[in-house]
Amino acid sequence: MNGAGVGAVGEGAGDAGEEGLTLRERKKWRTRQRISGEATRLFIERGFDRVTVAEIARAAEVSTMTVFNYFPRKEDLFLDRIPEARELLVRAVRERGTDETPLGALRRLGRDLVAARHPLAGVGEDFAHFWRTVAESPALRARGRAAVEEIEGLLAVELARAGGAGGPESRLAAALIVAGWRAVYAEVVGRQLDGDPVDAVAVEYAETLERTFDALERALPVLR
Repeated sequence: MNGAGVGAVGEGAGDAGEEGLTLRERKKWRTRQRISGEATRLFIERGFDRVTVAEIARAAEVSTMTVFNYFPRKEDLFLDRIPEARELLVRAVRERGTDETPLGALRRLGRDLVAARHPLAGVGEDFAHFWRTVAESPALRARGRAAVEEIEGLLAVELARAGGAGGPESRLAAALIVAGWRAVYAEVVGRQLDGDPVDAVAVEYAETLERTFDALERALPVLR
C-alpha cells in the first residue's frame, strides 16, 4: 500500500482464477480479466490519461457500459486489486489463529505476499512499468491515496472488532500500521523505478517489513 497506488501488474483482481465458479461466474470473470488486461496494456503503452474508456471497450470487444459495470471508475481499471487488498486485510484479522494477534496476522500476511511475489506486494519483474504509469498520472495517484484512506478506515473497524483496541485507539492503531507499511512500500517502488535488481529489493523488503512490525508491536502493545 502506498500513496502512489494499490493495484496489480497484469490482469484481474484476485488469483483464485476460475476454480469453484459457476459457468455464469466464469464468463463474468473472463470478461473482467479481458477488460482489465486490455486497459493495462493500453495504459502502459500510452499513459493513463491518454487512453479513453471507449478505446478500452473497443479493444476488449465490449460496450462502454459493460466496462463501467465491472469498473465504476476509470482508475479502477488499472488499480484493479484494491478490492482484493481490502479482502486480504479483513480476512487476515478475522481468520487469524486462536493464539495469533491482529498484528501477528498482518505481519504474516505481509510475509506471504512478499514471498509469493504477489502483485499486491508491489515487487516483481516488469513492475516498474506499472509504477511509472501511476507516477505519471495525477488521477491514479489520487485514487491510490483514496484507497489507502479506505483501507485505513476498514482496518480500524476490524481492529475494534478484534477487541485489541476500540474507538480512537483503533483508529490510531490502523493509521500507524498503514503508515508503516506504506513507508516500506514506497521505498520498494522507488528502488524498482531506479532500476535496482528485483531479487535484492525483495530480500530487503522482507527484512524491512519485519523491522517495521517489530516497531509497531512496541508502539502498539494493546495489539500484541
